[in-house]
Amino acid sequence: MTAAARHGFTVNLSILFGELPLLERPAAAAAAGFTAAELWWPFGDRHDPPQAELDALRKAFTDAGVRLTGLNLLDDLGRGARGTVSVPSERERFRANVPVAAELAASLGATALNALYGNRVDGVEPAEQDALALEHLVLAARAAHGIGAVLLIEALNRAESPHYPLVTAAAAAEVVDRVNAATGLGNARLLCDLYHLARNGEDLAAVIDTHADRIGHVQIADHPGRNEPGTGGLDFEDLFARLTAAGYRGPIGLEYRPSTGVSADSFGWLPRGLRAAG
Repeated sequence: MTAAARHGFTVNLSILFGELPLLERPAAAAAAGFTAAELWWPFGDRHDPPQAELDALRKAFTDAGVRLTGLNLLDDLGRGARGTVSVPSERERFRANVPVAAELAASLGATALNALYGNRVDGVEPAEQDALALEHLVLAARAAHGIGAVLLIEALNRAESPHYPLVTAAAAAEVVDRVNAATGLGNARLLCDLYHLARNGEDLAAVIDTHADRIGHVQIADHPGRNEPGTGGLDFEDLFARLTAAGYRGPIGLEYRPSTGVSADSFGWLPRGLRAAG
């Protein structure tokens, strides 16, 4: 895969190596040749986990020699939440989580925080949720700026996240623009997850060409199936080349489920020499 040689890679340890306990995953990623990893919020619904657990996670990364490149803010994906940014009942927990997540991210070298927008809530007007989301995203963007990071905003797919309102690249990019206009910092960026966009039926080449100046990170899984490249129908050679031509120079996040259930066996598509983050 020659186009892949122009991009480093970071492995999402919330989905890959999920067959191992969390604290063993950084070492497993290092053994597979990766030098960088990213995480969904790794503490479930605990917005402010005990210091001992934060320290243990830091130690797992530093002992493995793996840098954390990106971290989700409070998302609680395990119970079907899709972020907490726009959810009124999560206001206090989200606001308390931001400095905790930012400190953890900064201590491990992360340069991106990902703020999933949150599901629509019955009985709450969408406009009210959107206003709250902007307030919280401004807060998160300022926290990200304080650690030299970008704030990522992501579109998900309708089939898996039917109550999530950002289901097109254009919708997520519009939020990016609103946040940047409100903060003046310019550090809100689009998380371009090619799997979610493909499942929504978007033209991936057009997304890359249209939103290249807003893309802050790219994540991949093949479609259909959400497994490793080569198991579905996406042409990653072409997509990586298009990203390069559009000016994207950041890493590619591997956020797929291994087709055999064994993560270490799912990297045959990517030569070992290309797995380092660069």
